Amino acid sequence: MKMKRTSGFSLIELMIALAIVGILAAVAYPSYRNYVIRSSRAAAQTELLQLAAQQEKIYLNSNAYAFSVTAAYNGRSDGGLGKTTGRTDDRKYTITITPTVGPTQVYTLTATPVAGSTQAADGTNTISSDGTRAWNGHPW
Repeated sequence: MKMKRTSGFSLIELMIALAIVGILAAVAYPSYRNYVIRSSRAAAQTELLQLAAQQEKIYLNSNAYAFSVTAAYNGRSDGGLGKTTGRTDDRKYTITITPTVGPTQVYTLTATPVAGSTQAADGTNTISSDGTRAWNGHPW
């Protein structure tokens, strides 16, 4: 009697395939996570640039900068920048403003990572009225 060979995978072949998939996942996941962190940081930096542009429009209208991020935007210094939640669009950073009033008015917009998000250890992004931009103290 002849024995028929059954088609399919043996257990060893299946385990080798799973090991290969596991190794690829172990290499790919950290790279993907770093990509997500970098892209969220870039999105926060873009929003800071947009808010800085709004501040300059407000300064042209009122000869002063806005003091609030969360107040409604009205184009004048007595209004705000219109970010009602005080966070970036992806909600991974909290945006604050530090105004300084004196002989010359200046401001610093800061995006701080939200605790518990993927950005938690990413560090802060800042932009100042003089155009200085920094991420963890390094220019961006």
